Amino acid sequence: MLHRIRTVVIPAAGRGTRLLPLTRSTPKELLAVYDSPVLQFALDEAASLGAERVVIVSSPTKGTIEAYVNASRAGRCNLRIEGGGQLQLATLPKAMPHEVEVIFAFQTVALGLGHAILCARDHMLDGYFGVILPDDLILGVQCLPEMARHFVSGHMIAAMDVPMEKTSSYGMFVPSGDLSLKCVPVSGLIEKPRAVDTPSRLAAVGRYILDPKIFETLSNTPPGAGNEIQLTDAISQDAETVNLTACRFSGARFDCGNMDGLLEAAVARRAMLGGKVRALEAAE
Repeated sequence: MLHRIRTVVIPAAGRGTRLLPLTRSTPKELLAVYDSPVLQFALDEAASLGAERVVIVSSPTKGTIEAYVNASRAGRCNLRIEGGGQLQLATLPKAMPHEVEVIFAFQTVALGLGHAILCARDHMLDGYFGVILPDDLILGVQCLPEMARHFVSGHMIAAMDVPMEKTSSYGMFVPSGDLSLKCVPVSGLIEKPRAVDTPSRLAAVGRYILDPKIFETLSNTPPGAGNEIQLTDAISQDAETVNLTACRFSGARFDCGNMDGLLEAAVARRAMLGGKVRALEAAE
């Protein structure tokens, strides 16, 4: 059964400390990946999924994000903004025009990703919902629509295989089924284990399809690592009663929360645009 994912949450309240001093003046979500800000890729992905509503969880100190959404006019896909205005998405194919409502919720205290998801609770449409972490830029095949094609029930998290020496940088899945599958049944995650302690080489990446029961679980989840409410803690707790699946994606992932990842993503984006860039340069 193909489930309609009506709402997508984009957490955008982070302080961007790994990108200082750039983020003193510009939110990390508005830093450019060659020709587009990081946030634009997340908006494009949500619209390609067919979402009816996008909830951007921002910080009151990051007003330029809301200004960007309200001011943007380049593209083919109109998004209604509360209070008026439109956002146009430039990169959607002509065959997929889709209107999306954009709502802002605000995280006034930095209490973690789980808390940011809770801040979106009052704005959700019925049913399962998606989450896109814009720092995790995935170029090529858009990740959340790909996941939705394989989604059945419960919670699903995007996954990729990483070298053993990199496991301490990721949440690593505890498999409960065949690790060779594209979509692997799992029983939970372990945050940033050492290579000798990791249950697998399958790492979590910032795309989620979640059952709305996660909100109740998050409401009762105590602070974890960093004294923050961790989304992975709540998902692991839910795994006792709902299906949890790790879904390998086909695109190329870049960590745009650090300088090197931002540069690598820009180089890859330019290569993807290929002939368009050369034609523009020739015209100049």
